[in-house]
Amino acid sequence: METISDFTQLLDETVLGISMTRLIATLAVLFVALILKRVIAHIFTRSIFKAAQKTSSEMDDILLKNLNKPAELLVVVIGCYIGVEILQLPQQPTDLDALANKAVHVLLTFNLAWFCYNMVALLEGWLGHWAGKTESTLDDHLIPFIRKTLRVFIVILAILVLVQNLGYSISGLLASLGLGGLAVALAAKDSLSNIFGSIMILLDRPFSIGDWVKAGDMEGTIEEIGFRSTRIRTFAKTLITVPNSVLMNMSIDNFSQMPKRRIKLNVGITYATKPSQMRAAVAAIKQMLREHPAIHQEFFLVNFTDFGASSLDIMVYCFTTSTVWEEYLEAREDVCLRIMELLEGLGLEIAFPSQTLYLHDMNAEQANA
Repeated sequence: METISDFTQLLDETVLGISMTRLIATLAVLFVALILKRVIAHIFTRSIFKAAQKTSSEMDDILLKNLNKPAELLVVVIGCYIGVEILQLPQQPTDLDALANKAVHVLLTFNLAWFCYNMVALLEGWLGHWAGKTESTLDDHLIPFIRKTLRVFIVILAILVLVQNLGYSISGLLASLGLGGLAVALAAKDSLSNIFGSIMILLDRPFSIGDWVKAGDMEGTIEEIGFRSTRIRTFAKTLITVPNSVLMNMSIDNFSQMPKRRIKLNVGITYATKPSQMRAAVAAIKQMLREHPAIHQEFFLVNFTDFGASSLDIMVYCFTTSTVWEEYLEAREDVCLRIMELLEGLGLEIAFPSQTLYLHDMNAEQANA
């Protein structure tokens, strides 16, 4: 009985105004929280991770890997919160209860920020999977920038929330950050414009590496798409570096996106040609195009169109099946040679610019008069 009485007296004693009963209960809660932390770690390691590895997607592996430690810390934070509520710390002469609650809020804010910071890796993995399906390398350079930007934003936001939870006003700090941000934005206006230009190139995809493009006076092959600028290799083998902000404000003609390539010719034959010969020439050229293996059969035109200054003009309008520059030139050359052969077979001559001079004999007119 004396032992029970002594134990009861011990429970009634206080330390810094806190009864031993509350202290023991708080320690028990913290002990249970630590045990639960180990249990969660064991469940993640032994069960959940192994189940996630059996799936074909990597997203669940990334999610669980980044969720594990914040989940363990959350259990400890909840234990601390319950312990603080059980303790009922004294508020005089120093408000220990308020300090303890602030400490718990700081831990909770840190835990949530840690979780959000890790979740950026999940977004990075999803973006990386999406970028792997594209041919452009710009999105591969853009993903690390997005990751760093989001994590810096999360850290800054967490610091502001922590300062607010500690009881300090952040309105002055926010005003300072606003002015500083305005100054930085003005100083880095061109860089930001190039960054947004890069994002627009990524989203709109007007071209990719290797494409033959023309933008303003610049024409050549896209050699590199950077985060700030794009490099164009001209046909004269010079290298043009164009800021992305400038490039996105220009009309871009992408020749590599042509499904077929156009041939447009004006064949002029002499005025000595008879109507029947003209009809035969037009029909023969149409038949040649119809049978040509390099000519796209969806659409072509051959028509006698004009009485020119020194020729009768036949318009030949068609498309090649290949868009490769060398193959296109070979097809165009073959079409021209076949037209020459057809006209020669019909006894027609290709006209060239010429003038006819009529000489007027004034002396003969006077003699006749």
